[in-house]
Amino acid sequence: MTYRFIHIVLLFLCLFTLAIPRALAQGTFRYDVKNGVDVLVLQNFTLFEGKKIVLVTNQSGRTRSLQSTLDAFLQAKNCTVGSILTPEHGYYGLARAGELVKDSAETIRGIKAVSLFGKDRRRPSQAMLEGADAVVFDIQDIGVRAYTYLSTLYWVMDACAEYGKTLYLLDRPNPLGGKIIDGAVLDTAFTSFVGIVPIPYIHGCTLGEMAMMINGEGWLQRDASGKPRKCPLTIIRAEGWQRWMTWEDTDFTWIPTSPHIPTIESIRGMAVTGIYGELSLLNIGVGHLLPFQMLGTPTLNVPLLIEGVRKQNLAGITMIPTRYRPFYGKFANTDCNGVLLAFTPDAIRFKPFAASIDILLALKALQPELFQAKNISDAQKAMFGKVCGTDKIFEALFLKKVPDDEVRRMAQRGVKEFTEMRKKYLLYD
Repeated sequence: MTYRFIHIVLLFLCLFTLAIPRALAQGTFRYDVKNGVDVLVLQNFTLFEGKKIVLVTNQSGRTRSLQSTLDAFLQAKNCTVGSILTPEHGYYGLARAGELVKDSAETIRGIKAVSLFGKDRRRPSQAMLEGADAVVFDIQDIGVRAYTYLSTLYWVMDACAEYGKTLYLLDRPNPLGGKIIDGAVLDTAFTSFVGIVPIPYIHGCTLGEMAMMINGEGWLQRDASGKPRKCPLTIIRAEGWQRWMTWEDTDFTWIPTSPHIPTIESIRGMAVTGIYGELSLLNIGVGHLLPFQMLGTPTLNVPLLIEGVRKQNLAGITMIPTRYRPFYGKFANTDCNGVLLAFTPDAIRFKPFAASIDILLALKALQPELFQAKNISDAQKAMFGKVCGTDKIFEALFLKKVPDDEVRRMAQRGVKEFTEMRKKYLLYD
């Protein structure tokens, strides 16, 4: 009897073990993750009972069931949405990168949407917040420092701090996961709208954690007394999310956050290839159906590039030889020899900025004639410095003979110190 019992138990465990990967492959293994707005829905928006709010959002602000955060607030009926503020690209994500949005461009559900990416405007004015009982922020970020939604959060926090408004941030998972920290910490001399605070290129935080860090580290503007402002802040945490989870683990539908981030794979691509766009040496898939996932030129020797990169351990990245033709952008309507970057979701080993540097070093070894300062305009050099958070990487690649390993170390400056500092602000295990 005992033997048969043990045999049955072992058989059951064997079948269960085999069922787990099958369930994962078929998408039947799920985690119960909720965005901050989902938590509010379950609470019937009681936190905002009788309040008039300013809602900072775009089309990425949605519940798990894909209802827009705006519609969820309007349906609640126990609070009032007085106005909408939108980040770069506008509410529906129609504007191209860097394209200014006019104030009168959008009206959503009869409510005027005012752009925080207009001419000479990145920060809400006092008039925009006047009469509001609360400011609510709900935008899906992608976890890359150069993506400007973090900068919009920064300036909204700064305005709330100055004008005495409480900011309620509806938190969301970081689609790259919460384990990756990669890329040099921004030198404050290179502070800009594509790098607003001194953090690594890939920071592994949610926007809620970043907001707490901005407050706690005193990164907001200084008040009349010379002290950093503090934003009255309430975080509505995402529930069920854990740091090891990538976007796929949340089982959320990806809503394009901007024109060239249509998929989760384009986020991983941007984390690797985004800095290349400022140098304009390669086409990076912008202008193709797979933005940030292609790398190519009309004359690129793909086998040699792949061989050069293969010497490094590009965890989570496979370079697939291909040919493609961009519709617009760099090398528009020209056949390019290139690679397609395929990714294996890995929230721990994937190091996109380190991979970015390895690919550049391999390209430099293959085509050193490209890496001459005369090929890069002053504007391109300045923008490359802003997105990298330092001018040292440009100097090492274009102006000085710096050993490859020294360039790699340079590209990780400050990561260890940031990793220790951020522990104070982590909301999720």
